[in-house]
Amino acid sequence: MLKRNKSPNQDLWSPIGGKLEMETGESPHQCAARETLEEIGLKIDPSQLHLFCMIAEKAYEGSDHWLMFLFDSQLAIHELPEAIDEGTFSFFSRGQIDTLPIPETDRQGLWAIYDDYRDSFVSARANCEPGQPLEIVVEQVIEG
Repeated sequence: MLKRNKSPNQDLWSPIGGKLEMETGESPHQCAARETLEEIGLKIDPSQLHLFCMIAEKAYEGSDHWLMFLFDSQLAIHELPEAIDEGTFSFFSRGQIDTLPIPETDRQGLWAIYDDYRDSFVSARANCEPGQPLEIVVEQVIEG
């Protein structure tokens, strides 16, 4: 997990991630492999990644709309990555993550989806509009 130095999610713990390079036609799998190399120095083949969720987040932090692709890596890392400009890393058990300061969308969405669907595939949407309760709707499940 990465304790972020910058927005979004500044001072909160979150998994590594990044944005698709749309101008190059990068696929979500290629993006995840590239971001893994850039952020933690681990070279991973896209075939070693399992896409378990696609989630559309509406009005994240009050303004942005995100389409996120969530992956589970088939390749384990054994050494803590060095700190980067975006933050510092630490290892946590799945149970410890629930006690950390993490984004509420991760607490109610990402980790709940991971727990229930990491061996399958799920499509979901999240309404993150300020002043409204966070609403996460699973739209489709494909069992693994």
